[in-house]
Amino acid sequence: MWCRRLACLFKVPCRLSGSTRHRSPWLPCDRRTVLTAVARWHHTAPESLKCAWQLHGDHLELRYANTLMRFDFVWLRDHCRSASCYNAKTNQRSLDTASVDLGIKPKAVRVDETTLFLTWPDGHVTRYGLEWLVKNSYEGQKQQVMHPRILWNAEIYRQAQVPSIDCRSFLETDEGLKEFLQNFLLYGIAFVENVTPTKEDTEILAERVSLIRETIYGRMWYFTSDFSRGDTAYTKLALDRHTDTTYFQEPCGIQVFHCLKHEGTGGRTLLVDGFYAAEQVLRQAPDQFELLSKVPLKHEYVENVGDCHNHMIGVGPVLNVYPWNNELYLIRYNNYDRAVINTVPYDVVHRWYAAHRTLTAELRRPENELWVKLKPGKALFIDNWRVLHGREAFTGYRQLCGCYLTRDDVLNTARLLGLQA
Repeated sequence: MWCRRLACLFKVPCRLSGSTRHRSPWLPCDRRTVLTAVARWHHTAPESLKCAWQLHGDHLELRYANTLMRFDFVWLRDHCRSASCYNAKTNQRSLDTASVDLGIKPKAVRVDETTLFLTWPDGHVTRYGLEWLVKNSYEGQKQQVMHPRILWNAEIYRQAQVPSIDCRSFLETDEGLKEFLQNFLLYGIAFVENVTPTKEDTEILAERVSLIRETIYGRMWYFTSDFSRGDTAYTKLALDRHTDTTYFQEPCGIQVFHCLKHEGTGGRTLLVDGFYAAEQVLRQAPDQFELLSKVPLKHEYVENVGDCHNHMIGVGPVLNVYPWNNELYLIRYNNYDRAVINTVPYDVVHRWYAAHRTLTAELRRPENELWVKLKPGKALFIDNWRVLHGREAFTGYRQLCGCYLTRDDVLNTARLLGLQA
């Protein structure tokens, strides 16, 4: 849906057929071709359809690996990977983008079986691997996902039999850490077993993955029902499913929970894959999915308890998607902390309430609820941008510790271990 709108915005044809009125016989692409006013098709070999390209007034059209791509001439000059334009040691651009003529056109173009060559008016030559162009083109990107995931309800997750990772393997081996991160990236939750039940050992565990994100709750926190903070979580009451820190402009990416002690009953943790629920909304009511991804809402946290005085406000839609491929990357859902809705007119508000009701119904389906009992020694990592958590009411003394992690650093650790993140 997003992609269709972008195509309309930029007036990009849906496919090549019929888009060009003037066409000439195919020519061998190993010949240097000078840009002319008439668009022409060229192939890497007279009888090969593996690669074909065509020049237009302001862009190059390229068909390769079953993908039709269009590249703006300024883009092609800006992304040049030659030694004078790009520092391969630092992986940074050296070319001053603002110095590129916005009306630039290549003087000559040549394509062989693997590479596109462009000669610019000043004689500079740019070379692109065709595979690199497929990977980095808009058309190639919208066919890919940024983050591969396995969406789940309770039954899907149980049948997957996702293993917990032993603490020693997690801390001492790259294999253990990589297996943990692979589970986390795919499912949005992951467990580590046999952790010494102390705040200090939980901190060591968290730092194996990422920098700890310090917030208004501190760096590492103890969590009891003493109402020491102005939040329902610091009680014995049940908590409905929600994501944390929706009142931050950038909600915390990962949350760590470790139950250190519980002398009583109840207190099971509820986990719901928000992306699975959102996918059901997309299939059943795409207009409502789009509305939830467009309407900005305020979330607010006001606290005046003891020495804690805070007033936090975060703004964003419930569902956040990448516009080029409609991939969901963040759900911001917390009915406790949602502020007054005053960012859209009344007629949109009513439609938003209907869409919110549809999503809430999916999130509350019993078959989507995964209940786990946190015990001393078992630490839980939650993707707070994806998985909602809650809690059943409990009795007795219950103490948890935990922290938030910086999302960028978790993904950085995963990429360094060879994972797509």
